[in-house]
Amino acid sequence: MNRKKLKRPLAALAAALLLTGVAATGLLYGADNILSDQLYQSPKALSGDIVVIGIDQQALEDIGPYQTWSRDVMARAIEALNADEDSRPAAIGIDVLYVGSSSEPDTDAWLTEAASQYGNVVTAAAATFGSQLVTQNDGSFYMDDFTVLAYDEPFDALKAVTTPGHINAMFDSDGIMRHMMLYIDPPEQERAYSFAWELYQKWTDFHGISPNAQPITDVKGRWYLPFSAMPGDYYDGVSISNLLAGEVPTDYFAGKIVLIGPYAAGLQDAYPTAIEHAQNMYGVEIQANTIETMMVGAYKSEISDSLQLVVLFLFSFLCLLWFWNRKLLPATVAWLLVCAAWIGLCLILYFSGHILHVLWIPFAATVLYLVTVAFNYIRATMEKRRISNTFRRYVAPEIVTELLREGTDSLGLGGKLTDIAVLFVDIRGFTTMSELLTPPQVVEILNEYLTLTTKCIMNNHGTLDKFVGDCTMALWNAPLPQQDYIYNAVKTACDMVEGSKALSAQLQEQFGRTVSFGIGVNCGPAVVGNIGAEMRMDFTAIGDTVNTAARLEANAPGGQIYISRAVADALEGRIRVTSLGDSIRLKGKAEGFEILRVDGLMEHPLRVE
Repeated sequence: MNRKKLKRPLAALAAALLLTGVAATGLLYGADNILSDQLYQSPKALSGDIVVIGIDQQALEDIGPYQTWSRDVMARAIEALNADEDSRPAAIGIDVLYVGSSSEPDTDAWLTEAASQYGNVVTAAAATFGSQLVTQNDGSFYMDDFTVLAYDEPFDALKAVTTPGHINAMFDSDGIMRHMMLYIDPPEQERAYSFAWELYQKWTDFHGISPNAQPITDVKGRWYLPFSAMPGDYYDGVSISNLLAGEVPTDYFAGKIVLIGPYAAGLQDAYPTAIEHAQNMYGVEIQANTIETMMVGAYKSEISDSLQLVVLFLFSFLCLLWFWNRKLLPATVAWLLVCAAWIGLCLILYFSGHILHVLWIPFAATVLYLVTVAFNYIRATMEKRRISNTFRRYVAPEIVTELLREGTDSLGLGGKLTDIAVLFVDIRGFTTMSELLTPPQVVEILNEYLTLTTKCIMNNHGTLDKFVGDCTMALWNAPLPQQDYIYNAVKTACDMVEGSKALSAQLQEQFGRTVSFGIGVNCGPAVVGNIGAEMRMDFTAIGDTVNTAARLEANAPGGQIYISRAVADALEGRIRVTSLGDSIRLKGKAEGFEILRVDGLMEHPLRVE
């Protein structure tokens, strides 16, 4: 495989490695999480089996600052909830830490007694995490940044009559809460399950139903939480002070999970969550969302980054191969379809329980799309400039412009019937003269002649078709339609005759030789286009109109211009001509073909429409 063929796959490989590396290093982490949260997290219909009682602003006004509350407040709340045995809650979750004995033993005893009545109370515990050097069996060691340094549980008497559950929840590195911790492993203690899981267990026991399986966690016990509600959705405005005042019907709590926890800004228990970054959610509502997910059992499993990186690499490689040299419209359509299809796939897998990175594939597709579009544009611009700079030396600017405008389609074989004017011009006596001069002198004279004819053609908007030895062929009205193209062809011929006078004088002085031109002009229909073979073609014209022009030139003496009757009629009143009748027989033409000699242009030629 040559270097040119290797260029595309090597570029695709490099792009795939780069984009995969960007994703692997976590540079897309923040943006990907924002997009994923927008796509995956949305409010759902709630079961109604969870009630939040807030330690809210009303309670702080009615009872006093929270720091001054005695533990009897919570004891009375538990008693109020369990007062009607027929309407008692399935579980009561106290999202408040009661670590160690207080300065009021009586209130500690009261709280313990209230919590022990029905065995439906779950209390909060919390772990403190930090870094610790861990030594392995083989003598090696590593720094564990997720070590439980301490584990705070309710004071012993309360712990003995309740079910503790940890309330720890770890923020993701962007400061957003989207993962919960099912369990933690305190040092020298049994595994401690979460506050939400313990409450869910009590709820299922109360109703005599089998609990759903535990969520699938990583090695640290973390699992992805699909939130069910926005901040405030679980809170019906029921304050703990309303409960204590007997203002809430007891059947409001019957068979439900009741969560009591801070619900005031000053208590600093609110956090940004995946479902709403702008508005913080109180910790007690995060617990409610967690329990709701356990009730539904709609857990989500995050597909491993390793597998997704492999997919990203393969996609990026194939994507660049496809985008390479692709036109803008199909590339744009493909880019949009890929992004939409990936987002659709993410949603389908999400609802079936699997989580993909939403941003990775669309990011790669967008980068590759923009890079290839820019690269193709720059390359096309450079190619056009190269073609233009190269071919303008050999063909008329109109042809180059047309080829660049039409694109590669115009470079294929084919032609169309067009009315044109054709001019042939040849040096008279050039063969004899070339035998008497040295090759460099012949080349110099020929270059002077071709320069003159080319300038005359270009100055009169002609298309230089080709050089054949010392003969020049030019077209008008092709490849682009032109105004007054027949007149421009004849004027070009007159300019050549006039220019040959100065050229003859120059050559006489330099080489002792002169030149004169024989010129033929004809007009009419001809097939114009790319003629030849796929590997070698010329933009030219063919047909009887062209052949007749060549015959006119072949019979024209030096310094004279022969035209057909068609040209003379088209320019009647604008040129001076002398009819030669059919005194000159053109090869391939029937008798009676009239030839005319151009004597000059009118001083003020008027165009006849």
